Amino acid sequence: MGTFYFATSTKSSAKSMSTFGYRLLHQHLLRKKSYVDGQWVSAQNGKTFDVFNPSNGANIGSVADLNETDTNAAISAARKAFVSWKKTTAKERSNLLRRWFELMVQNQNELAKLLTTEQGKPLSEAKTEVTYGAAYVEWFSEEARRINGDVVQSPSPKKEMLFIRQPIGVVAMITPWNFPNAMLMRKAAAALAAGCTCVAKPAEDTPFSALALAQLSEEAKIPPGVFNVVTSSRENSPKVGKVLCEDPHVAGISFTGSTAVGKILYKQCASTVKRLSLELGGNAPFVVFESANVDAAVEGAMACKFRCTGQTCVSANRFLVQANVYDEFVGKLNKRIAESLIVGDGFEPGTTQGPLANKQQAAKVDRLVRDAVSKGATLVTGGKPHPQGELFYQPTILTDVNNSMEISSEEIFGPVVSVVKFNTEEEGVSIANSTNRGLAGYFYSQDIAQIWRVAKSLEMGMIGINESLLSAVEAAFGGVKESGLGREGSKYGIDEYTELKYLCFGGLD
Repeated sequence: MGTFYFATSTKSSAKSMSTFGYRLLHQHLLRKKSYVDGQWVSAQNGKTFDVFNPSNGANIGSVADLNETDTNAAISAARKAFVSWKKTTAKERSNLLRRWFELMVQNQNELAKLLTTEQGKPLSEAKTEVTYGAAYVEWFSEEARRINGDVVQSPSPKKEMLFIRQPIGVVAMITPWNFPNAMLMRKAAAALAAGCTCVAKPAEDTPFSALALAQLSEEAKIPPGVFNVVTSSRENSPKVGKVLCEDPHVAGISFTGSTAVGKILYKQCASTVKRLSLELGGNAPFVVFESANVDAAVEGAMACKFRCTGQTCVSANRFLVQANVYDEFVGKLNKRIAESLIVGDGFEPGTTQGPLANKQQAAKVDRLVRDAVSKGATLVTGGKPHPQGELFYQPTILTDVNNSMEISSEEIFGPVVSVVKFNTEEEGVSIANSTNRGLAGYFYSQDIAQIWRVAKSLEMGMIGINESLLSAVEAAFGGVKESGLGREGSKYGIDEYTELKYLCFGGLD
């Protein structure tokens, strides 16, 4: 492999790529081929696709563009490996995962640099993500030894009844571009701990992080075929996804992404009745009651809305603020944005907000803001693309938002605060629940009785109460309604990858 450099533009040359700083990545982590059956493979037809740095448009490199035939080969490799992998002991799998985790920790800085280059988020956020992703591998290395069954009381003295858990088989994993390291590890670590084998399909915008993790899995001595990474272009991705969903040898699909794509995959899996784990889009309410500590709510809003430039599935999408504290909250949030957010290249010191992921996402955010303003929303700050570059967007606050505006129902996935005023607790809860999504929700209140009422009333899978950062390896991550099926992380995360088998022993008199 040739030398690989990170190119980052300086703040003084926001519209020009003529000035760069260079950061060299350890070459062994740069992989441009897919990883199948323990081998680094090109597409059989030799095709590749280019990956670009969203901060400055620089071409990072060309990656193997696998198609349906290539994907079938990866499934076959995972199927073959499952025969022996499912027979390994929990301790053996635990030790291998632990070694994988240790290698991630050792290579944290390089993994973070790679992540910032292909995804754009600030380097400090990238390091946090790498730590978070590795923590899932550590967690499930420990949970592997806690996959237990039950012995239950038989109704007959001649029988004994047992339940055991076994791995479901080959699992396909389709992961998003916003957290290309952590989302893959949250899925793969649980599956491998359970005794499943994997075929991972990373987002076409961010394949390098997945390939680097595959390199570390090889160094950790995870057997060939147990963890496979299939890369493909935007053009080939739907075809590859269809193969993964319809192949009868794939026992389960784990997908993180939009609700629209999740529904397509759901339909495609019907013919083979697969196990499905879907973490889909959200429309998270962030409710500020008049009983709230407004300063705490503002700090929570900053963390919840602007992390990853607003491109998280649990990002606050609708800010619902009670009338008596509405002006105070908006004013303090506007001031906080002006004081603390610095838009720029993720490698620049001090940057807190990077670019949007791609042109489609940038166009969507701008369209939603323009639509809201045209229908009567008040623009408090921002509202335009940022001069840093075509994929950067100004931190924005919109007030006087109503249901006629697309932004009230669409997942924004950008640095835009959409504020709605309400008068009573009942009205606020009603607005919060008036969506077919139900991933995460947040509310701020100092009234303990109100806290209990609202927490039980909100129709989401995860609720932050005076807290806006929900994610942790110990937490069960997932939603209700059209925000998905199943849970990831926590002690429940392995359940998605195991079958419960009932054993009845007779003739024991």
